[in-house]
Amino acid sequence: MSSEPKTVLSVEGLHAGYGRVAVLRGIDMRVAEGELVTLIGANGAGKSTLLKALVGLVPPSGGTIRFLGNDITRLRPERAVRAGLALVPEGRMLFGPMSVEENLELGGHVRDRADTAESLERVFDLFPVLEERRLQTAATLSGGEQQMLAVARALMARPRLLLLDEPSLGLAPKVIKEIFAALEKLKAEGLTILLVEQDARLALKHADRGYVMRTGSIALAGAAADLLADDDVRLIYLGAWHGEGENT
Repeated sequence: MSSEPKTVLSVEGLHAGYGRVAVLRGIDMRVAEGELVTLIGANGAGKSTLLKALVGLVPPSGGTIRFLGNDITRLRPERAVRAGLALVPEGRMLFGPMSVEENLELGGHVRDRADTAESLERVFDLFPVLEERRLQTAATLSGGEQQMLAVARALMARPRLLLLDEPSLGLAPKVIKEIFAALEKLKAEGLTILLVEQDARLALKHADRGYVMRTGSIALAGAAADLLADDDVRLIYLGAWHGEGENT
């Protein structure tokens, strides 16, 4: 008899916002080991705020966040990275004047030198173009290459949970396909992933489960395939969809 997958992330009754502006209103969710879980919803629903709250960038005003069984509700961002969470933020937030390799080394600053060297090999295997550009400054990379670098930098910390905020935003279809192929490979290797993605259909096609956010709360949750087939989800979040034809 198979046992239940280990819970990596558990969120209960989470409230958070900016000053007096409440954004998250009682979020409940969980992510199991090895899952790719996606958060979808309209702009302003609170998806990015939720990711920031999970890594300590937005202090919660209520509720509990548990990671690998430990309460991390009040953990500072640098401690969250050491604990095993890594966020790929919207907008990438790279150090433009620094080289690709220097950006990657910064991502691995929580590891020792031997681990950093091994992690470099791993991310270069995942994104070969970064090895070709390793001495090039981040600011001179294409948008797609910058997104690959942002993902690779987060992986340098060897996270147990990778959080991604809008990884396909502004990218060409070919590059989006490469990014999601990399995520599939990481998932196959056992990495747990929590994904916020503007393209809800794309996200659900790659995810195991999904949560639909609406005005700071979870409106719907379920298996990704079930959400894709849900008429309300398709109408509100996926648009008029009568067939395939996507690039990924």
